This record gives sequence, C-alpha cells and structure tokens, in this order.
Amino acid sequence: MAKLRGFRRQLLAGPYAVWITGFILLPLLLIIYYAFTNSSGDFTMANIISIFHKVHLKALWISIKIALECTVICLLLSYPLAMILNKINIKHQNFIVFIFILPMWMNFLLRILAWQMILSNNGIMNAILEFLHLPQIYILNTPAAVIFGMVYDYLPYMILPIYNSMARIRKDIIEAAQDLGAKNYVIFFKIIFPLTLTGVMSGIIMVFVPALTSFVISNLLGGGKILLIGNIIENDFMQFFNWNLGAGLSLVLMIFVIASMAIMNKHSGDTGGTAVW
Repeated sequence: MAKLRGFRRQLLAGPYAVWITGFILLPLLLIIYYAFTNSSGDFTMANIISIFHKVHLKALWISIKIALECTVICLLLSYPLAMILNKINIKHQNFIVFIFILPMWMNFLLRILAWQMILSNNGIMNAILEFLHLPQIYILNTPAAVIFGMVYDYLPYMILPIYNSMARIRKDIIEAAQDLGAKNYVIFFKIIFPLTLTGVMSGIIMVFVPALTSFVISNLLGGGKILLIGNIIENDFMQFFNWNLGAGLSLVLMIFVIASMAIMNKHSGDTGGTAVW
C-alpha cells in the first residue's frame, strides 16, 4: 500500500519534472554550453572574460546604478504606502490592493509604450503643462525616464510583500508597547520595521533583479541612448547573432544576481526573519 502511494506521488510529480527539465534545466545547460564555447564549438573562456571589456563594464555599472536607484525609490514609496494600506478600514483594503495590482494585468509592452507617449516632448504631460502655463519637462530618452518606467512597472512587487508582512503583525504587540509608554518612532524601529524586514528583503530582490536585467524599458524610454548590460546581451543574440558572447555575459550576470540574492537572503536570516528563498 505504501509503495502504491509512493508510485502515485511520483506519477503526479511527473509533469512538474518534465516542465522543469524542458523549460529550466535544458535552456540553462544550453546557455552554459554556448558560454564556454566559440563559434567552432571549441572550449574557451573568452566569452566569460569579455565582461571585463570596457564597454561591458560600463554597461554593467550603469545597470547596477539604475537598478539600485529604482529599488531605493520603490522602497521609499512602498513602505509608507504599505503602512497606509494596513491602517485603512478592512472593508476597503482589498479594493485598494486591487487598484495597485490592476496595471500588472495589462501587457507590459503596452504600458511602457503608453508612458513613451505621455513623456514625449509633444506628449500628454507637456500638453497639460503648456495649458497650465508651466515649464515643460523633457525627460524622454534620459536615465530619468528609464528609472521612472522601472519604478512604475516594479512598484507593486515592492508594495505587496511589505504589505503582507505588515498585515501579519499582531495589533496587541503594538498596543502593549504603547501601554508601556513607547513612542511612535520607538515602536517603528523596534517592532514594526524588524518584523517587516523579511518583506522588505523580498521586495528588494523582486525589484532589483528584473531592474538589473531589463532592456525593453531602456530601449523604449531611453531611446537606445542608455546602454544597459541587458541591451548588450539582447544585441548579441538578436542583431549580431553572437550567441556565444551573449550566453557568456548572461551567465556572468546570472552569477552576479544569484550572489546578490544570497547576500540579501543571509542578511534577512541573520536578522531573525524567514529566508527569502
């Protein structure tokens, strides 16, 4: 009987094993193969070492800088918003959260194209500013536009984990601290923030990783003038058909992302939170 149950479990896990093998392991092995070979199929480390090329290092640095700025802005916006959501009447909380995640149901490309039209020199925003006799803003095709697009797109990924961790805080803990005479800033730094640190770390990872590897936003809102490491990898695959170099840079970027996640995950564990992954 026990053997039959074990066989059933293995049978139910079969589709997942096929999915993982076909859509995760095989593509990853293919990237590793191309990363360590040249166009002739011979082993080489040139594709990995090419990350130290001046152009690639500059693009990587710009990507890290923009990803960090996007993450910090999302965090500064999300934490107060999560606190406000947590204090709203319970009947309206789900509706407000729904409003925040509603844009995520729309096609990603359409949302960015919409902001391209809004932020263009002759777009909706400048038309409104001109109607109000205010100075016009020209930020399209600049790093500011790229950061703006990333913040708009990834903000829900920061709000939701912080809000979820904040909603799990027991009210009686805060009430007990208030009864003992703790000030509001003491309650925040000693109780609320430590208990939501796991959500903060999860949000940071969920924003930093896609922002670091992004290339579509920089193409549309940066006008091709902001060269990120994702743009270089895309060009290697789609324009130059140099899959070996693109795979090498992708592998280095993947290792960098995994290392960053491991460091943040360890920090989250050291502070007493639950592991992020």
